[in-house]
Amino acid sequence: MGNLFTTFTNCRLCINGELVEGERLVVSQDDGLILPSTGYIGGEIEDLDDAIIAPGFLELHTNGSNGFHFTSYSDDAQYAASLESLAAFFPSHGITSFWATIPTVEQSLYTKILPSLKPKTFPTGASLLGAHLEGPYLHPSKAGAHNPSLFQPATTSPTSIFGAHATSNSSIKHITLAPDLPSAPSLIRTLVSTNIKVSLGHTSASYDSALAALSAGATGLTHTLNCVPTLSSRAPGPAGLISLPVNHGPPPPYFALLADGAHLHPRTAALLLNAAPKRAMLVSDSIELAGLPDGTYPGNAQIKGAQEKKDGRIVLKGTETLVGSCVHVDTCVRNMASWTGGDIASAIRAATENVADFMGLTDRGKLEEGRRADFVVLDDEGNVKQTWIAGNRVWPPMEEGEDDGY
Repeated sequence: MGNLFTTFTNCRLCINGELVEGERLVVSQDDGLILPSTGYIGGEIEDLDDAIIAPGFLELHTNGSNGFHFTSYSDDAQYAASLESLAAFFPSHGITSFWATIPTVEQSLYTKILPSLKPKTFPTGASLLGAHLEGPYLHPSKAGAHNPSLFQPATTSPTSIFGAHATSNSSIKHITLAPDLPSAPSLIRTLVSTNIKVSLGHTSASYDSALAALSAGATGLTHTLNCVPTLSSRAPGPAGLISLPVNHGPPPPYFALLADGAHLHPRTAALLLNAAPKRAMLVSDSIELAGLPDGTYPGNAQIKGAQEKKDGRIVLKGTETLVGSCVHVDTCVRNMASWTGGDIASAIRAATENVADFMGLTDRGKLEEGRRADFVVLDDEGNVKQTWIAGNRVWPPMEEGEDDGY
């Protein structure tokens, strides 16, 4: 390895849900990895004027943005170009890696899209880490904006729906399913045996049914309290799993929170985060209307009717049924920090380290020696000032002759 490196000083590092003062981040310019914080003399120095350095945001649940939905497939060339364009846009919101969410669609579309969603890196964009499939194993009683006519029973084999991509080391890395479907535990065991993470969602399951799914190998909850039974005094539902002791067998799940201000009341979101800050995960559930002006728009491969975006909400036109969100995960971080009284570090953790732990990432997602130097520079409110991927500043882009200082 060479000896070119950059030291970021006069900053606070977000580590384990805390802002650590008096530390520095040392990044190799040769391989883009984080180096030990001591023992390096010389190199370039970047004074960040007391800004926050956080791991790059990991977007676990996004359906698209800026007019592109991940189900919008015409041909391989169009899809590849749209995917690369969106990956290049994501760093402007602090996102350095993402999983592309594919909701319930026609079976033939899965086999067209999934080959394009194998993990890949982009020169100046966020890394694609694979696909999250939200369906088609969902319960008709909690369809939300999904088309229940396309739902599949848990007895239908993944291979018959997704083809060869229903195996590990391929495109599919995460699946949301309903644990109250007959034979769901067997399906869960099949999926986790191929290293696919399973989350519970779009379900009418009781607490006991959801607990059985954890025993079968599920480890997450999708958009907690949305399209599931409500948590009540004598019927906690799937959300009740959050309160399981950490030494319980099976262990309590990680749980995703959609902190856009429309899907969860701020007090509800803050209550959930505070209940288990090491397992909460902030997601956007953004769709293609994120970044577009308010108005009425056509549907997509998931939504057959029109969609209406107004005042921070997207609904099926003429209804109150929410269709994803129109924000990105950096907005969710800022919202959650505000709702918890300014706890920016816990909010950051929920969009970075917790997601990395849930998905089993060991090469990114934390400010640790040997991990990839994917990080964001934030102000105290969580606004993104800079985004770095593999030790290179990608947003705002470097101009010719510009010093890359803060």
